[in-house]
Amino acid sequence: MASRSNGRKLFIHDRKFGVRFVAGADEAGRGCLAGPLVAAAVLFDLSAITPRDVRALGRLNDSKQLGEAERAELYPVVMRTAAKVSVVSRCSRGIDARGLHRTNLNALRESLTRVYRPGTQCLSDGFALGKDLPFVAKPIVDGDTKSAAIAAASIIAKVTRDRFMKRADALHPGWEFSSHVGYSTPEHRDAIRRQGVSPLHRMSFQSLAYQQLEIS
Repeated sequence: MASRSNGRKLFIHDRKFGVRFVAGADEAGRGCLAGPLVAAAVLFDLSAITPRDVRALGRLNDSKQLGEAERAELYPVVMRTAAKVSVVSRCSRGIDARGLHRTNLNALRESLTRVYRPGTQCLSDGFALGKDLPFVAKPIVDGDTKSAAIAAASIIAKVTRDRFMKRADALHPGWEFSSHVGYSTPEHRDAIRRQGVSPLHRMSFQSLAYQQLEIS
């Protein structure tokens, strides 16, 4: 559980850039066996962020450090506090065709491009996004634990993707997508061995679960 003052620390980090607009991008689902990769970007107008907003985002943190209930609580706060939010989704077939890393970078680049405005300091969580962009995107290692904009993007990406996977569970019963949301858990791997793969599975992944399926 994040401290109630964590959000304040993250906003202090972003204000040190000395600009009005800071945008951060992050993704969810990069390491999953099934389901989309979802990238999100959040633009904060720091001149419009009030002490009340900072208090409301007090538990803001890397989405992986928060429970489902905390993420659900923060999601609408980010949506109403941000100057702009963008979500980009890439399906399993696209990941298989283009490769995970390339797909991830393109999704992060597109999400930031959608929220960018002149004078924005753009940030990405860990990944350098290349130089052929209309702006400079600064990669920050473990950025979702340091930057308010990146942490907010991680919340948006994670909640959006989890909601998709929970809906997908009803369309593709038997794989228990609502519980593991596509990650490689023992239950997920067992479901693959029992009933094969669904249209949501990424066949380009060199997963032991797939190898066992082929052997059997």
